Amino acid sequence: MVNRGCTFEMPDGLLCRAPALRGKAVCYWHDPDKAEEAADSRRIGGLHRRKAKSVATIYDFSGLRTVESAQRLLETAAIETLALENSIARNRALISAAAGAGKLIEVSDLADRLSAVEAAVGPKANSDDVAAFPAEPDR
Repeated sequence: MVNRGCTFEMPDGLLCRAPALRGKAVCYWHDPDKAEEAADSRRIGGLHRRKAKSVATIYDFSGLRTVESAQRLLETAAIETLALENSIARNRALISAAAGAGKLIEVSDLADRLSAVEAAVGPKANSDDVAAFPAEPDR
């Protein structure tokens, strides 16, 4: 049997379209029997989002999309770990941080070197006369 989706009509007149609960015509969020549980889930989700935003602001964390932001996170983790009482687990974490820092330094260095090579080669790199595999001639 195919689950046809929630039949709850939204304020804009469209159907919810979330998967309906087994044996029911509505989804978890619109099932009257699950209303209290769904409200708690929404509340906890909101608290989590606010907590994540607060922590990101405190630690100046904007994500892991760049080498610099990954370095910032690693530095923060290392500083927080250094503040802990000395233990085997702390030392292992610091060794892992050092290994991660080495990898980030390597990646950053390679990115800088590649940028320098691309700048030196210039626009000639995209022309067919210097391509490693020139285009096949028309027949």
